[in-house]
Amino acid sequence: MSAQTYLAYDYPLLSAFWTMLWLFLWIMWLVLLFRVIVDIFRDDSMGGWAKAGWLALCIVVPFLGVLVYVIARGKGMGQREISQARDQQKAFESYIRQTAQGAPAGTSSVDELARLSEMKSRGDISDEEFRRAKALVLSDAGPAQRSTAVPTTHGR
Repeated sequence: MSAQTYLAYDYPLLSAFWTMLWLFLWIMWLVLLFRVIVDIFRDDSMGGWAKAGWLALCIVVPFLGVLVYVIARGKGMGQREISQARDQQKAFESYIRQTAQGAPAGTSSVDELARLSEMKSRGDISDEEFRRAKALVLSDAGPAQRSTAVPTTHGR
């Protein structure tokens, strides 16, 4: 009863391909299922009950639910995906523009004082320059006035 099993002989090449095909289809199915579920929650045009209904259909009868959802709302899925990608691109470009222009608009005086203190400890600015910059930060001066009055480096 101790017959050795050789997997290469007991599991032919065609069976290995068949197994790989089923594994690939199963992974594709999971990806499609999760994309449909994400799209259900992403769609702002649907109400709460419609979202709950589609989600219940996709959970209770997954194959039928996903198939019906893709047939009924597949074109909208692509449009929502493109819209989200455009919104992300716009937000990214806005962030890059804001960063390239200097300090973010939401920088508080505490952040600026911490930055000034760090510059002073590195020796980038003198004590007198630190006191003047600190006075500007605490006196609610506008960003344009601050940028001309606060030195960024000390001859470097």
